[in-house]
Amino acid sequence: MLGGSFNPAHQGHRGLSLFALEHLALDEIWWLVSPQNPLKPVAGMAPLAQRLEGARATAAHPQIHVTDIEARLGTRYTVDTLEQLAQRYPAARFVWLMGADNLAQVDKWHRWRDLFDRAAVAVIDRPGHTDAALASPASQALAEHRYMGPPDQLAQQPLPAWAFVFGFRDPTSATALRQSGTHV
Repeated sequence: MLGGSFNPAHQGHRGLSLFALEHLALDEIWWLVSPQNPLKPVAGMAPLAQRLEGARATAAHPQIHVTDIEARLGTRYTVDTLEQLAQRYPAARFVWLMGADNLAQVDKWHRWRDLFDRAAVAVIDRPGHTDAALASPASQALAEHRYMGPPDQLAQQPLPAWAFVFGFRDPTSATALRQSGTHV
């Protein structure tokens, strides 16, 4: 699962997803387009329908599924979404994908430690964020749960488990795309 505002969705999201499908041996990826990220301002947020449409056009892959399930579930926080999905899909082994920039600030998320108990977490390296991510409060607090083995085995690890995955580094930023007026 890759959650976010997708404001706008871009080729970095798609590239990260294709990388994760191959290197983490995932069956599929769900893009969870958030109705409104509690940590981001409402101002400048495109309507959910527009972001979903852009995400579907950008994903363009049979194993990437774009969904508004958070809006349908009425969840606001990632951990609540994961709890609901675990109830709906009890046999599924979920892997949460996040960029290194998110690991650097995940300790500000609602019940962030519980997130790591609900899904394996694959932190994908991003240019300029490696050091901050690996020195972050979350990285330090969960150091004993860092999985250092082959990435394609992460989903099978007992929870909590997280891995820092090197090999895909895309600098694309939705913020920069919005500021430049580019929406690709």
